[in-house]
Amino acid sequence: MPSTGLPAGAVPRLERPGPLRERVYEALLELITTRSLRPGQHLVESELAGHLGVSRQPVREALQRLDTEGWVDLRPAQGAFVHEPTAEEADQLLTVRTLLESEAARLAAANTGLAGITELDDLCTRGEQAVSGGDVDQVVVLNAAFHAKVMELAGNAVLAELAGQVDRRVRSYCAPVARQRGKQSWTEHRELIAAIAERDERRATDIMRAHTEHTRRTYHQRDRD
Repeated sequence: MPSTGLPAGAVPRLERPGPLRERVYEALLELITTRSLRPGQHLVESELAGHLGVSRQPVREALQRLDTEGWVDLRPAQGAFVHEPTAEEADQLLTVRTLLESEAARLAAANTGLAGITELDDLCTRGEQAVSGGDVDQVVVLNAAFHAKVMELAGNAVLAELAGQVDRRVRSYCAPVARQRGKQSWTEHRELIAAIAERDERRATDIMRAHTEHTRRTYHQRDRD
């Protein structure tokens, strides 16, 4: 298994003020969800501590928490490894995402005004530009921002909280398929914006369901290729 192997300068050193344990946890979680630390990668405490500019103790505590939450696997006599989701785990998570996102699209269509439509349109334009420029990392970031905005416009705080938990895990799955989905994903975003602007709740629901199902199928097709 490869060790941490992060490029020099890829990870900013953490500022000392504040709850250091929490900041180390958030930094490592961000590296995992963005796939800077890839599934199956060996996590060496001393290397991570060096990258983050901290001692090994908060890194050890963060890894233990990440293990409890299913992001990291702690193996006796072997160390810590980024969790590799099984096909079943990924399928269950992406299925739940479809349910949450479809309801968010319906509510957004019922509640969104002109300002919200403008914000979605701006995010979509930036996403299309990122696709044209081949910036996969930015595509993933903007895709997450677009879906988060739809969730915000839905106006349901409980739904948004649940979706936020799911989205963080889904983000690491979206990265490998972003290039494959490419322009088509943003074409579907455009169709969703149109449905929301027309206050067509049923159409918005159907578009979002099909959109998230496309991502799920692409993810599994990638495993078979």
